[in-house]
Amino acid sequence: MSVRGKVRGKNGSAVVEVAGRWGFAARGVIFLLVGVLALRIAFGDNAEQADKGGALTEVAARPMGSVLLWLLGVGLVGMALWQLTEALWGHKTTKRLLSAGRTVFYAVVAWSVLVFAAGDHSGGGGESDRRSHDMTARALELPAGQWLVAAAGVAIAVTGVVGAVQAVRRSYRKHLRLGEMRPRVRDAVDVAGVAGGVARGLVFVVAGGFVVRAAITYRPSEAKGLDDTIRSFADTPAGPWLLVAVALGLALYGLFSFAMALWRRV
Repeated sequence: MSVRGKVRGKNGSAVVEVAGRWGFAARGVIFLLVGVLALRIAFGDNAEQADKGGALTEVAARPMGSVLLWLLGVGLVGMALWQLTEALWGHKTTKRLLSAGRTVFYAVVAWSVLVFAAGDHSGGGGESDRRSHDMTARALELPAGQWLVAAAGVAIAVTGVVGAVQAVRRSYRKHLRLGEMRPRVRDAVDVAGVAGGVARGLVFVVAGGFVVRAAITYRPSEAKGLDDTIRSFADTPAGPWLLVAVALGLALYGLFSFAMALWRRV
């Protein structure tokens, strides 16, 4: 039997499925908490940080918080492993490349969560903003740094647009076992999937715009992490209500991730 056959065999498939579903659940917890934290900011609690670090800090403060952090970290490792199998043995080259990128992304996120769970809380609330400034500053110092940063910003924004369009088109449905859902459950999943996907996409578009502006102005501080990007919605003419809408959307994306953990074909 080939290596591919061994990994894709019955036992291997079961391991990959568990890893993927655990990963979706972990992603759901983080997005749900980020959405809740963003809602708190919208209603005046500026001490909170609406990013991954803020979500982890929130988890750590709960009973059994340390155990929950380790479970989140392991779940994200599972997501990275599932994406790795898709990158190695997927059928289409484009999808394999996208899965390779997601593998790296989830591996980095998983590592940061596990480091946090191990007691290193230096990447707590606000880490996304600091990291964004530092990475942008280093990139701008490279040859053709402004072009590289601008290209990265455009890529982030395009990712957001594509994600939002796919959510509106309900492209996720082709991956779900819809026959196992009751009609009301399907409707609820659609609401969470569309609203959550649009909100997530909007955050990506705005974040990408900030990165492009940092490239144009040659000012790393213009690049914003998740927390600062989310807070920026309150500075629009719509005021805090746009922030409320985005926060609810991110929380719904967390709930949608739980639905993916239950019913996605893995």
